[in-house]
Order: sequence, then C-alpha cells, then structure tokens
Amino acid sequence: MLSDAYSNPVSTQSVEARDAFDLGVKRFLGAEPGVADAFLAATEADEGFALAHIGHAREMQLRGRRDQVKTSLSRARELTQGLTAREMSHVNASGLLLEGKGAAAREAVYEHIDQWPLDVMIAHMCTSVFGLIGFSGMPGREAEQLAFNTRLATHYGDNWWCRAQLAFAQLEVGRFAEAEANIETALAANPDSAHSAHIRAHLFYENLQDDEGLRYLSDWWADYDPEGTLHNHMSWHVGLWSLECGDLDRMWAVLDGEISPDTSQGPPLNVLTDAAALMFRAELAGVDVPIERWRKISAYALTWFPKTGLAFADVHAAIAHARSHNREALDELACNAGGPAGDVTRKFAAGCREMEDENWARAADLFAEVIPEHARIGGSNAQRDLIDFTLASCLARDGRQKEARTVLQITRPRALSIHAVAGL
Repeated sequence: MLSDAYSNPVSTQSVEARDAFDLGVKRFLGAEPGVADAFLAATEADEGFALAHIGHAREMQLRGRRDQVKTSLSRARELTQGLTAREMSHVNASGLLLEGKGAAAREAVYEHIDQWPLDVMIAHMCTSVFGLIGFSGMPGREAEQLAFNTRLATHYGDNWWCRAQLAFAQLEVGRFAEAEANIETALAANPDSAHSAHIRAHLFYENLQDDEGLRYLSDWWADYDPEGTLHNHMSWHVGLWSLECGDLDRMWAVLDGEISPDTSQGPPLNVLTDAAALMFRAELAGVDVPIERWRKISAYALTWFPKTGLAFADVHAAIAHARSHNREALDELACNAGGPAGDVTRKFAAGCREMEDENWARAADLFAEVIPEHARIGGSNAQRDLIDFTLASCLARDGRQKEARTVLQITRPRALSIHAVAGL
C-alpha cells in the first residue's frame, strides 16, 4: 500500500493519484492556487480514491460551491468499503464538517488525532482562527487553540504547516518571540505558503511594524495568484495598512480591484468580512463611504449567509445592514441571531442599531458588553480590533473622549498613534 507525504497509508494503487493528492494537500494547507486541479487530477488517475474526493469537497466548501461539495462528499462515502480505519474516520470527520455539524466534527477531530496525529487534513480542521476551535463560539478558545497546536507540534517536528499554525496560536495570546521563531522556520521551509506569509503579516501588525508590514506583504502579495484562497484576505491587510498610512487612493484601489464582490475570487466568508471590515474601519477613521457600497455588501450577506449561526459572518453582516439602512435585516440579527455565539452577535447587532440611531451612550454600553467575550466571535485579534474601535468611536461621539482614549490605551494603543478613530 502506498503512503502519503505524512506517512499515512492510502487506499490507492496509483502513484500518479497519490502524488496529485499530496500536491493538493500541500496547496490546500498553504492556500496556494491550483488546489482543486490537484485533487481532481488525483481522482482522474484513480476515480476510486476516496480521500481525493474529500480533499476536493474541502476546497469547494471554502469556495462556497455547495453542489460540488455535496457531489464530492457523496462519492467519497460511496467508496468507503475496503478503506482503512483511518480513512473511514477521515471521511466521517470530514463529512461532519462539510455538513455544518461543527460541534460533532470538532469532537471527531479530537478522537481521530488521538490515534492518527499525522493525518494533516483532519488536524487542520481545528488549527486556525477560522477552524472548528476558532469558530466554536466557546469561551477560552484562544487557549484551546494554543493547546491543540502545541500538542500537534510534538508529532510534526519542524514541518512548515504545523510551525505556521503554532505561530499564529502563539501570537494571538501575545507570545510574539516564540511566534516569530516558528513563522520564520515555516517560511524558510515553504516560502510559497500564503498562510505563512499571512501569519508573518499578523506578527508585523501585532509588533506595531506597520511600514515594514506593508512593504513585506505588498511584495509577497504582488506575485500571489488571485485564485488563491487567501488573496482576498491578504488584500484586506494591504488595504488596511494603506488606510492607516493615509494612502486612501491605494485603499480604494485594493478594495475595488481585489476585495469587492464584483472582482474577488475569494471565499464568500472573506469577501463579506473583509469588505465590510475595511469600509467600516475607514468610516471610523473619518473616511466617507457611499451608501451604495454598503447596500452591495448587505445584499451579498443576505445571499451567501441567509441563515444566522456563524458569528464572524453575522457581525460583519450586521455592520453592512446597519450602514445600508436595511433595518429589517439588522433587526433580525439583533433579535434572532443563533449559533454558539448568538448571544454575542445579538448584542453587537443591537449596538449597531443604536449607533445608527445616534444613541451613542446606549450603543457604547452594548459594545462594552461585547468586548470581554469578543473572542467567541472568531477571527483574529487584528480583525476584532474593529469592535474596540467601534466602542471608542461611540464614546467619542457621546462627548466622552477621555474614556474613549482610555479604552484604546488598554486594548489597542496603536489605534491612537495611527488615528484609527476620528475625534480623538
């Protein structure tokens, strides 16, 4: 029996299929272009290769292509007879993820990794801020993320993917020196990984190295194929740093050319959250954003995320609905948002509603209630800065500039130096 690049036996007799599968895994883990092509090449070489069908389904899930997810998952399940116990468990855990059964999938990943820690595509499900731990909605998820990645590292050595994921978990809890050592190891081993370059950008952000970060990421991003799944989000970082450096022309160019629903090839979750976040951060800094732009993002949110439950999508949808004056959609989130962090989403959406009505004190009170629990929303610290800045903006508009500055001095002192919130 052949084995994959991580020494796991695979149920294919085709070297060509195995090699294409390994390439698909590498590209998937690094957010490199050509993921689907590699997994499809594996199934063409061996149509009965169940894990290659699962790999294709995983990529299609990121892309929001639900019909193709269903087709590939169904075919993988048809091929389970004769698979090894690991492969059967792989298909099961993946199926739970792909069907949106997050809590069950998370439990299945932990059970699977106990026996097969080097099954990297299953381990991947719980490693990132966009993974099953990151989007669990549970308190303490950053500590759990670090614990999970630290445990994995004992099995993976200096593997570039594992070191990059460990670095992200470390920098999210303020362990910057360790994160830097790990991300440099990861980049040296695989400089093509967009995930590693992205994590390096986050380290620049956390270390207040804005000019260095913008130069680094602009150079890396210039050669990154827009088809790559992280292109949209890396564009957000470039656009955000451009905003903070005062280069509004570049910010708008990045937004329109790389992030907007009209142009982006990125995953729908990134298109919604990155567009809404960049425009709202611009508004908080005093930049005028035409309402037509907000209406487009509000409509996009309703098209791609019509049901609530994923808090990270829901809070950004709330911003778009508020700024586009779509009160019906905003009220739905404020009153009925569900999911494991639905209580946080409802408070945030209610805060957006009060903000639109210029009830600044009430809005500030609601956002202040969100702050202690905002990690439950998901995403990175850098992305959730938006919540701190929103609270500070409401305080400033209520005439409480000193309180606003105190909030930012505690949560994000960098915001004061880059004038991230107008009126301070």
